[in-house]
Amino acid sequence: MTAQVVTADVVVVGAGPAGSAAAHYAASAGLDVVLLERAAFPRDKVCGDGLTPRAVGELVRMGVATDDDRWSRVRGLRLVADDRAFELPWPELASFPSYGLALARTSLDEVLARHAAASGARLVERTAVRGPALDERSGRVVGVVARPLDDAGRAAGPDVEYRAPVVVAADGVSSRLAVAVGLTRREDRPLGVAVRTYYRVPAGSPWHGGPAAEWMESHVRLWAGEPRRSAPLPGYGWLFPLADGTVNVGLGSVHSTPARQSAAGHDYRDALARWTAGLPPEWGLTPGHRVGPVRAAALPMGLNRSPLASRGLLLVGDAAGMVSPFNGEGIGYGMQAGRLAAEAAADALASGSPAARERALTAYDARVRAELGGFYTLGRWFTRLIEQPALQRVAVEHGLPRRAVMDVVLRLFADSYEPHGGDWVDRVVATAARWAPAA
Repeated sequence: MTAQVVTADVVVVGAGPAGSAAAHYAASAGLDVVLLERAAFPRDKVCGDGLTPRAVGELVRMGVATDDDRWSRVRGLRLVADDRAFELPWPELASFPSYGLALARTSLDEVLARHAAASGARLVERTAVRGPALDERSGRVVGVVARPLDDAGRAAGPDVEYRAPVVVAADGVSSRLAVAVGLTRREDRPLGVAVRTYYRVPAGSPWHGGPAAEWMESHVRLWAGEPRRSAPLPGYGWLFPLADGTVNVGLGSVHSTPARQSAAGHDYRDALARWTAGLPPEWGLTPGHRVGPVRAAALPMGLNRSPLASRGLLLVGDAAGMVSPFNGEGIGYGMQAGRLAAEAAADALASGSPAARERALTAYDARVRAELGGFYTLGRWFTRLIEQPALQRVAVEHGLPRRAVMDVVLRLFADSYEPHGGDWVDRVVATAARWAPAA
């Protein structure tokens, strides 16, 4: 049976933040956009649910309303190093907002997908993309072949071919589309893992509307009980409070290569359980208050696929390995890449010849690397350093208490600094990112 054919200017596969941003901007530019999503909203994704000022800036640029009571406003980052805590308000910058936000991915992704649809994109849920549609002569990607699904995730009809001159792959860390055209993951890029769950804390907990709820809290060293007196645990921990009274609690770990992560052989679910069991009981982070399963996901970092544009296919978000090695955050970068991909698609479709169209798409790869490549290289170097236990110990015990060090750490961990001008900290970070080789 011949598959049904649906035509568009741009097909975006995956309605996470990166894909929805690409669909929004492409539709806003007047292009006919189809946005395909395997699940039906609302659906969950493993994430810390915290949005740095960089990510908030992308929401503002998109025109997403964030003033209702679903969103939790965050003052800054609280770094906890053993028995010491450092509260670091987000910097006042011209290029980014001075606040962060928190919203569960079950809500955030739906908000962004519906926003893209309101901008004119055709959102198609419960649709599993099986692979790319290729031009027989050139091998160029000219669309995707997808299968509609029912509520249980089973095939619900014949395949549909969505054809378009530009396809954006926002289909996650495994990226079926990228693999199908030979864009395999690089083994010299960092890889992280995140394990998280949710707790609904009781009244009286500092995380229940108290001062602690105004901060994203990150524990840079983990212990099974009292710091320095109990067993050390792998990775770093976080506690991100949400507006509905729940707290996203998780553990993350990053290694400079996938091989190093495999060699580590840690049981991160067990480490999360042991760490939370050792936290103060008055926080309410006990099994009886847990309201969600423990889920895990890989974090592809440092632009781990290359090139980002190939034969009509553009990679954004996790499909391109756009998670920051500094803090495990990928939402802001994914949305930024979605914006750049949409601009490249609009330029390509306005070009007068096939050669000019290909140049416009290829320019997407160069632009992403120009804007983010140096910063990701700094992140790779940072990852290699923190893999050394002695260096990590010196940094935590002697570096964090120094204000100058903390100012630099905040810019790196917040993903937010002035690219031009700013104070001395901005200039140091921006200069380092410019001089570092592009990832």
